Amino acid sequence: MKIDQIRELTDEELQNELGRLQRHLFDLRAQAVTEKLEDPSMLKKARRDIARLKTVIRQRQLQASAQQGEQTE
Repeated sequence: MKIDQIRELTDEELQNELGRLQRHLFDLRAQAVTEKLEDPSMLKKARRDIARLKTVIRQRQLQASAQQGEQTE
């Protein structure tokens, strides 16, 4: 998933996608243990997608807290 696509998602969609990718990563790890994983690079791709999602979520949290700080002053 590209970062531009991730930034277009709403907060709720980000959380749903994060949960889906974490379950997918768990399934990939289980396949890797049982040696049924066809493409080992899928693990790396899943981890990077999760990191991208978490980065956007954190950026939005920081932006929201900065805006609240400006409003209270």
